[in-house]
Amino acid sequence: MISTASISVKKTTQSRLSTVDFSNLGFGNYLSDHMLVAKYDKGAWQDPQIIPYGDLMMSPAMLSLHYGQAVFEGMKAFYMNDGAINIFRVDRHHQRLNKSLARMCMPAISKELFTAGLEAIVTTDAAWIPKDSGSSLYLRPVVFASEAKLGVKVSDQYLFVILTSPVGPYFSKPVRLKVELEYVRAAEGGTGFAKCAGNYGGAFYPTQQAREQGFDQVIWTDAKEHKYIDESGAMNIMFVIDNKLVTPALSSSILDGVTRNTIITLAKDMGVTVEERKISIAEIEKAFQQKTITEAFGAGTAAVVSPIATINIQGTDYHLPEVKDNGFQLTVKKNLQDIRSGAAPDKYNWNHIVK
Repeated sequence: MISTASISVKKTTQSRLSTVDFSNLGFGNYLSDHMLVAKYDKGAWQDPQIIPYGDLMMSPAMLSLHYGQAVFEGMKAFYMNDGAINIFRVDRHHQRLNKSLARMCMPAISKELFTAGLEAIVTTDAAWIPKDSGSSLYLRPVVFASEAKLGVKVSDQYLFVILTSPVGPYFSKPVRLKVELEYVRAAEGGTGFAKCAGNYGGAFYPTQQAREQGFDQVIWTDAKEHKYIDESGAMNIMFVIDNKLVTPALSSSILDGVTRNTIITLAKDMGVTVEERKISIAEIEKAFQQKTITEAFGAGTAAVVSPIATINIQGTDYHLPEVKDNGFQLTVKKNLQDIRSGAAPDKYNWNHIVK
């Protein structure tokens, strides 16, 4: 049985904490002092340990570099109002990780290893958790094939690593999005629902093109017709239309976002009607023209709730109203933050308190 106490810890002798500007973190710019590493070989995960953050010795022939067996998660840890450390929605992230691993023909991570590993790394690098509101310690569990072979095969060896990084907001202001009608992120039956590395690499080129045109991200559409909305770059996407929360229904081409699930649950608690269904580009354009769309925002662990300022559809900019303090997205964001901080009851048991 793996527990936090059973994970060996080798602490660094040269902490980099003093180099961190906690008033200007950005996202992913700093890596904490330590990392967790566990190996998979001979059919089992073994030897989880906390070691100083640094490079790993790996073969250039390792299979993940050539054939893409790499899966990751994105999570956050916070200080609560009472000083306790909270890792948010551990169970849901664990479930999604294993769903992604199964799709990529990779071995599952046990709940015990996942939870103990998170607790161990967060406890070891607790000093790296920012205390400012809106900031957090970002947690990056990643699993990748490490066997050195050139033949096309499923790897027999893997590494499980957890990195951490103190971060601020992913976007510093409301974002401008372009509806992508040429390239696709994922197709039905593919790996779009899995949080695997290739989904992100394949999205870089059209996203870079959009940024050169003055946008922050793209809105991905379905691969078959480019008619229906899937998601946005690093986020699920949500709209408030006719006072209803409307978001694309999950499919094999859409990531099952943990923040998406959280917001839908909280919206229902607020008495808001939620519609998970197909959303066409034509419907969004019509809603802009009729002024029935009042809010649009991205939802994700990194972005949390990120207001959308502009959506560009086939060259036409459609602008969202300025976000109001009593609007849905800021209200639901506050409700979420209150649960994470301990200011509101955690009736869904989303908080994982590190003892």
